[in-house]
Amino acid sequence: MELNDFIKELEEQKKKAKEAVNQQTEKEIAAEPEPSGNIAAAEPIGSASSPANVASGVVPVSATDQTLEDLKRTIHNVFVNNIKPEEINRFPEEQRRTEIRFALEQLIDTHAHQPLTFAQRKELIDDLLDDILGFGPLEKLLRDPTIGDILVNGAKQVYVERRGILEPSGVTFRNDDQLIEIIQRIVARVGRRVNESSPMVDARMPDGSRFNAIIPPLSLVGPMVSIRRFGVRPLRIPDLIALKALTPEIVQFLDGAVKGKLNILVSGGTGSGKTTLLNALSSFIPAHERLITIEDAAELQLQQVHVGRLESRPPNIEGKGEVTIRDLVRNALRMRPNRIIVGECRGPEALDMLQAMNTGHEGSMTTLHANSPRDALSRLEMMIMMSGLDLPLKAMRQQIASSINLVIQVDRLIGGLRKVTSVSEIVGMEQDTIVTQELMIYKQTGIDSQGKAVGHFEMAGINSHYDVKIRAAGIHFSPDMFRKRVMLAC
Repeated sequence: MELNDFIKELEEQKKKAKEAVNQQTEKEIAAEPEPSGNIAAAEPIGSASSPANVASGVVPVSATDQTLEDLKRTIHNVFVNNIKPEEINRFPEEQRRTEIRFALEQLIDTHAHQPLTFAQRKELIDDLLDDILGFGPLEKLLRDPTIGDILVNGAKQVYVERRGILEPSGVTFRNDDQLIEIIQRIVARVGRRVNESSPMVDARMPDGSRFNAIIPPLSLVGPMVSIRRFGVRPLRIPDLIALKALTPEIVQFLDGAVKGKLNILVSGGTGSGKTTLLNALSSFIPAHERLITIEDAAELQLQQVHVGRLESRPPNIEGKGEVTIRDLVRNALRMRPNRIIVGECRGPEALDMLQAMNTGHEGSMTTLHANSPRDALSRLEMMIMMSGLDLPLKAMRQQIASSINLVIQVDRLIGGLRKVTSVSEIVGMEQDTIVTQELMIYKQTGIDSQGKAVGHFEMAGINSHYDVKIRAAGIHFSPDMFRKRVMLAC
């Protein structure tokens, strides 16, 4: 049924119902006996329970929460059973909400057996609009700018992260079926699917946030959802300085490193801010260069104009058609990029990424999960082994040492603070060992009264191994740039 026809039918039903109530009221008034003098015993026409007042909504008693939930379910079922999604999509996006709101108001008038307060009516309509057009209960959380991560453990347990602290959200879903329906709606927008045969999925939200879902039978507590949110406005370098995630001296060096085309590896744990830092570093790349980004779920928001964005693809229902990160890295080499940026190295694509860095694509960047710069290099060795090539250990380490120039470690500290905790250079090989030197470091000295980490940034007192290469790009540091000192206590 078309939405306009549905609204007309509802208006007709409402008109007939009102006429029926008026006729019933007239009959009751006509049949009412004359007053016997006991005025207290007679119920006046203007009483709360009189049919006329019920019809007009003038009743002081409002609906209960359970009644509202039942009413919401009834109206939602009536709407989705009568209106097909393609009928909604015929309306321009800016008009859909207005048209559907009008239809929902008619449905409430038709199906509400108890009067609603203005606040209850508004909340009911907003919730129904979120269910029909948006992502249901998630919409309230997605509209809250103070929320970082959203973690759903089944229909009745939803946690959010605010200022680095996890806390219950107070939001629930009706049941697992509603949660699965919302998951399907999110992943369908980016051409992915989730079902019993493929119960795990990575996707991106319309605002760029990272979305992951896993459903039964793999999850034993019902559908589980993890949303890593990105702000409406991505954090830039000035924002990171204001948050004391790094210092102006570190920024000055990283600016020179990017413009000097050092190959950069950003390492850190889950939620430490690797992608945020990678986005911020991209602002230092000259605007005339061609960039190719490669990701599992596109989330990088680079600030250049000339950017080609590639995204991997999972296999279809027949197990065919998969395009891996490794496939995309190989293809990117034929796309004449100045730099290749891999959102995250997780497997055999690491070898192809290192080869790209070593064969004319200087200034490329990537991230990986690791707890320290040394752990990051060890993980790279493991990922090279996953490529299937039987390389000697020394050959692998030589490949790493000649490809990666800079390792930036970012960590999430106690209390949810995110900081650049180390900037290290790879300076070569000594026998079978990769030699690194740490230029800058953050040292945690304790925690404050609010349970947050405190410490200071300091310069290690070692000159950059790549100073000559950076100067060749027109970047010159002051003579005491690398002098050993405490830069900022925070």
